[in-house]
Parts: sequence; C-alpha cells; structure tokens
Amino acid sequence: MAKGIDLKKYLGTPRTKTVSVLDSNGKIIDEGLFPEISDKELVELFKQMVWSRVLNERSTKLNRQGRLGFFAPTAGEEASQIGSNFAMEKEDFLLPAYRDVPQLVQHGLPLYKAFLWSRGHVEGNEYPEDLHALPPQIIIGAQYVEAAGVALGLQKKGAKNVAYTYTGDGGTSQGDFYEGINFAGAFGSPAVFIVQNNGYAISVPRAVQTNAKTLAQKAVAAGIPGVQVDGMDALAVYAVTKAARDWAVAGNGPVLIETLTYRFGPHTLSGDDPKRYRTAEEETEWKEKDPLIRMRTYLDNKNLWSEEQENDWIAEVNTQIDQAMEQTEKVPVQKVSEFLQNTFINTPKSIQEQIDVYTAKEGK
Repeated sequence: MAKGIDLKKYLGTPRTKTVSVLDSNGKIIDEGLFPEISDKELVELFKQMVWSRVLNERSTKLNRQGRLGFFAPTAGEEASQIGSNFAMEKEDFLLPAYRDVPQLVQHGLPLYKAFLWSRGHVEGNEYPEDLHALPPQIIIGAQYVEAAGVALGLQKKGAKNVAYTYTGDGGTSQGDFYEGINFAGAFGSPAVFIVQNNGYAISVPRAVQTNAKTLAQKAVAAGIPGVQVDGMDALAVYAVTKAARDWAVAGNGPVLIETLTYRFGPHTLSGDDPKRYRTAEEETEWKEKDPLIRMRTYLDNKNLWSEEQENDWIAEVNTQIDQAMEQTEKVPVQKVSEFLQNTFINTPKSIQEQIDVYTAKEGK
C-alpha cells in the first residue's frame, strides 16, 4: 500500500481534505504521502501522460477531417486518467465511460480498435480475449452498476483483482451511481469507483448538481471509504488508487475516489462550446495547474526527463497514431445489411425482409 494513505480514516465521516503529493510547481508537499514508485516507473507514467495529450490533439484533428467520429476531449485529465490506470494490473477489469479511451488503450486495447469504436464500426467492440474490459459506456453512470456486478463475479471466483470504473461529476447525479456503490459495498466486492470531477456535466456546473460539499463524501451513505484527491497531480492519483486497489484486493470492499480535475476542451466535439459557460479567467487558472507541466517539472528536477526525450517520444507517438489510423481505414466499411444483422440475435421477420432488400442492393 502507498505510504501514508490509511483508508480506514475515510470511513464513516465526510472528509474535505484533498490528498496532494506535488504542488503546482512540481515540489513534494508531503513525503509521507509519496507512493512507492521507481524512477523507471515515474518516466513510464509521464510518457503515458504525454501519449494521452498527443492522442487528444491528433484525435481532434482527425475528427475535424472527418476521419474519426465521436470524440470526447481528454486534455487536462491526464493525471486523473493515466495516474489511476497506472495503479491497476492487467488482470483487473476496466469498465470505462466514453471519455476513458486513453485508459482502455493503455490497458491493452489496440489503438485502431479505439478508432473503429469512434467511427461506430462493430469491430471496435470486438476485443482481444486477454483484454479484461468492456467497450466505453455511453449511458451516464451505467458502468457503475456493471462494475459492481463484475466485482461480485471476481469475488465469487476468489480472484485477487478488482473491477474499476469511471464517471464524471454529472454521473454522480444518476441513480446508477448510488446503486453501484451501494451494491458493491453491501457485498464487500473488490471495486474501485472513480469520479472525475472536471467541474461540469456538459455545461451544468458541479455546484448546481448537488449540495454535497464533496462528491467523495457520497461514499458515506454506502458505508465505504471516499477519498478526494488532486486530479491534476498524477502521483497523488496514483498513490490513492494504488491504496484503494490494495484495500479492495485484501477483502475490505470497494472505494470511491473523487479526482478534482479539469477538461481543457469542450465536453465533446459534437457541438459543445465551453465559452458559453466558462470564463477565460477560470480556464487560465486551471491551465496553470496543467498536470503535464507539474509532472515534467518534477522529473526535470530529478534529471529523469529532458526536452529532447519528449520531442523524440512525441514523434514516436505520432507515428503510432498514423499507423493505427492507416490500419483503421483498411477495415471494410460496414453495410446497411450488416447493421441490421447485428441488431438482433433472433432476427424478426420484418427486419429480415429489410436485410434481404439491402443485401440485394449491395450486391449490385
């Protein structure tokens, strides 16, 4: 377990103190909270964060070019997403939301499959057998109920693994959120529930969604630990998530983690304009807390990273993305008849008639 993080303290009573390891200048705030992590792992963690930022930039461009479909920007949330995922094991089961493609790829999904999912292609939902994950959930909060079920399955199997899932601050206003954490809490199942509080449910401010002082304290009603962490601090997120995983695997039940983070871009690229509900001053304040700057400064001070290394890595990531996009565009475009065939296990007569019509057209 990470040093200094005692989850027993987060049971029963709401706590408002936010866990932080690094300040905005990349300086260690509390040595006692610093996680057990090697220099090699520190570099790998940061490389994954840079990878995620580049993927966000490239995915935005690919979307604007019409080469990708649905995309929810992730810039600003790298510490929250990558820092938490970095604490997990390959055998753990990931149940992502639609903004959690970076974690899904880092957990083992080939990048071209993620691109196919964005384009609405059925092959984007066909996963390798050794990948313990489900496709991103579009229904807000539904993944929390799924995670509770998967965690119970792991518990019954006696597996030393967890089910982990994500939602946004708006997701905590859904009934599925409470049902998921309550079910897992009641059965003591090994789940790690992560709330990425980026301040807005599309355009609705977090303060309008609930009168609770924190989202982490909602864990109290389910009788499980609830921890609020600085979501712009990758090491703090990693430390808390690692402690939560260890807690759950040890048979203590689930944990709820709230990461205080910020999405620099819009909710999705499907028409949302954050300038209509966010001020320039607010955005500037949060960009000064950029998780990449904070982590980069820390690594620079330890002589573990350099501008040359970063430029080389960015070039390599861009090559990976180019290759994945090339592979994506080689996959045959779906036919209308295939969409219809994939809709039902037992095809109704009315749908079969349509399949026959389109199959005849497509064969010409």
